[in-house]
Amino acid sequence: MPAVPDLPPGFAAAYRAQQARYPQLSASPGWQPVHTVYVPADRFSAHTVAEWRDQALSLVKAHMGGPVELAEVFGAPERLAAAVHEKVLAKLAHEPIEDLRIDFEDGYGVRPDEVEDGHVAQAAEAVAALHAAGALPRRWGPRVKSFADGDPRRSVRTLDGFVTGVIERAGSLPDGFTVTFPKVLMEDYLGQFADVLERLEAGPGVRLRFEMQVEAPQTLPFLRAELAEALGGRLAAAHFGVFDYTAALGLPPHEQRLDHPACDHARHVMQTAFAGTGVELSDGSLAASPASDRRADVHALWRRHAELVRHSLRHGFYQGWDMHPSHLVSRFATVYAFHLADYDSYRERVTAWEEQRDAGGGVMDEPATIRTLAAALRRADAALH
Repeated sequence: MPAVPDLPPGFAAAYRAQQARYPQLSASPGWQPVHTVYVPADRFSAHTVAEWRDQALSLVKAHMGGPVELAEVFGAPERLAAAVHEKVLAKLAHEPIEDLRIDFEDGYGVRPDEVEDGHVAQAAEAVAALHAAGALPRRWGPRVKSFADGDPRRSVRTLDGFVTGVIERAGSLPDGFTVTFPKVLMEDYLGQFADVLERLEAGPGVRLRFEMQVEAPQTLPFLRAELAEALGGRLAAAHFGVFDYTAALGLPPHEQRLDHPACDHARHVMQTAFAGTGVELSDGSLAASPASDRRADVHALWRRHAELVRHSLRHGFYQGWDMHPSHLVSRFATVYAFHLADYDSYRERVTAWEEQRDAGGGVMDEPATIRTLAAALRRADAALH
């Protein structure tokens, strides 16, 4: 009988490729922000984080009587309402924004070069001031203009000026820097933008990474695991853009919403493409604020935003975009309630598996389920603390 080789020919190379392409398969999920707040560059200042905090806390004071009302407005289980209420207040007071994006794209518009250059310098000054005060969010950076607009020069000029300006004022590029690259209609733009980052990082001596925005149906066909590998690890995340995407599909305005089935499809394609790669995923936003400062209008906005946040969480998107201080309240309340609701039962099932005993309740867990439960606990711990 012929001898069987220890390893099939080619196995070692294939396994190395697997580990390089899917590093998350053997690693625990790290901290990921629960949201990204983006602010137009001309309205961004060293006071922005404090202003969002104060506005959000004022809304809570004026329109959220306590745990009972929180449970009613956000649909949180009554047994969790007190804990969620306490955590929301503490979060808003101490870290109202986890991820901040200074927007030079749609929220900013097209300005003369000298005007945008001036806002780049102002933004760099504000970032340096926030960093010096210990108030810069854990993730931060600009969103530059898209190459799809036909003027990559402006995008690169803004990014170069911003990075250089921050380093000149802060002495270095603070941790957490990420740049958002929107409207990626052509796959070639990703490689070209990665090359721009490689050239820019030669000066500060730090590795620059970016997140792409999936805002068009034309983007979906070239999303795949190999993309992250091909970009040399520079692709940090993929963020869904609901309004450009639904508009490109021709959906009527009242159907341009995060919980539309067309958006579910796009998100599932993103998940399929990047599963196991370590590329983070983020959902989009609700483009609405309270219609007035009346309690009923504030509650209506909070309820709708909470519905969308829950929809994202149920679909495995643990991050989304917030566009108004009111969204901070509904974001944190919904995220905390989601993670707390099943925390104890998840922990009991993992413990029972580790102790090789019955978890009870007729549950028959598979190894893959246990890994998912353990990852959910780690994600909850990161979000809750």
